[in-house]
Amino acid sequence: MEEAVAESAGAGAGGWEKWTAASVIQLATGVYSYRRVRSGECRLMPLKAFGIASLFVGAGFTSVFAVVAANGIHSVNDFMEVGANIRSSLGARPRAHDERS
Repeated sequence: MEEAVAESAGAGAGGWEKWTAASVIQLATGVYSYRRVRSGECRLMPLKAFGIASLFVGAGFTSVFAVVAANGIHSVNDFMEVGANIRSSLGARPRAHDERS
């Protein structure tokens, strides 16, 4: 079941390339729009600024998702395992599991 969810989210084998391409395209579009937006109707400037900022934020999100997918992290359990590995490498005690959740 988790594999089907990961595959549908584009995080399966080779899915990180798609996210990387999306990030590069969004970043390039944002830079192009930022350079081009200086001329034109000034009443639309807040809308243009919001659109360009959305492109930069989207590019950041997709690049982070590409890095996570490229490192083989496809589920919450994988994140928990990475966190436990970091805690153990720092010398911290493992967290006690709460029975209520």
